[in-house]
Amino acid sequence: MPRTAALRAHLLAARLAGPVATSRERSLRSYRLFAARDPRVLLGIEPEHDWSFPELLRLMSDKCGVSANPALTSGQDVIDPDLTIAALDAFAERLAAAAAVGAPVLLGTGHPHRLLGFYASLAAALSAAGCPVLTPAQNRCIDITTQFGVRTYNIVYVRGVAMVREPGARNEARDPGCHSHSPLPIRVALGCAADRGGPLPRLVIGDHGWVCGAGQLGFEAIGLADADDPAPFVGQAEGRVSVAVPLDDAVRSAYYRPITRYVLNRACLSQ
Repeated sequence: MPRTAALRAHLLAARLAGPVATSRERSLRSYRLFAARDPRVLLGIEPEHDWSFPELLRLMSDKCGVSANPALTSGQDVIDPDLTIAALDAFAERLAAAAAVGAPVLLGTGHPHRLLGFYASLAAALSAAGCPVLTPAQNRCIDITTQFGVRTYNIVYVRGVAMVREPGARNEARDPGCHSHSPLPIRVALGCAADRGGPLPRLVIGDHGWVCGAGQLGFEAIGLADADDPAPFVGQAEGRVSVAVPLDDAVRSAYYRPITRYVLNRACLSQ
């Protein structure tokens, strides 16, 4: 289809797929850490299977398109654009299914500087279709363990999308939120919603700890994942994440707009 061909060309030109900025060394390091069950890369997933490094490499080759050759240890990693498009189609199907029944949804991102526009567009389209866009635990204070020690953040919602922000940050244009891998924010948000008697989301849309943490708790979850993030793909393989879309999650925010249009068109949610 011409639209699919145009999207494929854009994925390659913007380096969302094909050779991406993620280094091979970084990807392999993440796979080894996941095999060792390092919580920094589990993103909230508690694997049922004892995933070895070779198994993870094969999985990421099958689902993401990285090289399955363990002897390839340097250079830039690769994401197969055809796998990205197939996953975007599945992603759009889940959006359409949620919109068809007016399902409550919750959106969250650990990449607000890059992906806020993508998720905010989905939130607006789903809201227009009759889906309640949930915002539980607004301004809730949480402590997250980071590489710099325990840091305090607030759960905030910008244009219907959850993220964490340092206390006192007010200029959304300069500081839309903080980069985070933690599943704690979605756990707190879902716990707050449950404590207040709901509603609870029928679908969680996000990345990093937002999608993995929700999936681990039994909520249907779909999201985006880079070549160095095996957790969402393991979650998908084990049945806790419905869709994991392989693409570079840290390119310029404007480069995600064609993806947004493609997904919303496929889901019949274009406004």
